[in-house]
Amino acid sequence: MGKSKALIGTVGIALILAISTMAGPAANAVSPPTVGLGTATSFAVLAGSGITNTGATVINGDIGSFPTTAITGFPPGTVNGTNHADDAVTQGAKTDLVTAYDDAAGRTPVTTVPTELGGTTLTAGVYDSLAGTFGFTGNVTLDGQGDPNAVFVFKMASTLTTATASSVTLINSAQSCNVFWQVGSSATLGTSTTFRGNILALTSVTLVTGATVDGRVLARNGAVTLDTNTITRSTCAAAPTATPTIGLGTAS
Repeated sequence: MGKSKALIGTVGIALILAISTMAGPAANAVSPPTVGLGTATSFAVLAGSGITNTGATVINGDIGSFPTTAITGFPPGTVNGTNHADDAVTQGAKTDLVTAYDDAAGRTPVTTVPTELGGTTLTAGVYDSLAGTFGFTGNVTLDGQGDPNAVFVFKMASTLTTATASSVTLINSAQSCNVFWQVGSSATLGTSTTFRGNILALTSVTLVTGATVDGRVLARNGAVTLDTNTITRSTCAAAPTATPTIGLGTAS
């Protein structure tokens, strides 16, 4: 009897360990893979039909526009990066933007949530709405659940809009570099909006006075219009490396 109980106990532990092993990858699979930006990664602002700025905008990262080359308003705006205008780097980045946009637009499986994101908290995943648009008044919170590689993809058939003083807040290791807003037409960030993530718009992007972006403003075909904004190209922080524990045993 003792041997039977021991055998049952051993089998039970083995089953628990097997289930735990299988549960790990399933939990990690909740987060989709990131959207690769290719050579567009170095850009904070990228447009298809020009960049127009009013006021003391600060851009931390590269800028460029192709095929329409007009970039105006610098100064008074400041670019802490390279103005590639319509050079080969910009043209390559535009090609990679098309690939990234199509990747984001085709992501599945998709969770459908209300158009109004304000006041909600979301975990990693791919999201759309029945209306095909997203907007928020107030704050939307993105929860990485302790995973610095957590990816959030928001898919819109048409517009993205934010109200005055709205914001995106990241918690529990979520990073702006892993947040993607695929916009089927145009995006407008309201006055003093604090925005996080990469905007991939098919047409245009407008930042109203005082809006700030920790991420990227990338417009495939249309213009980017700025007014006294701050845009900082986001980079992913490396996950901390665990320090191995060295067992000293029992001192004699």
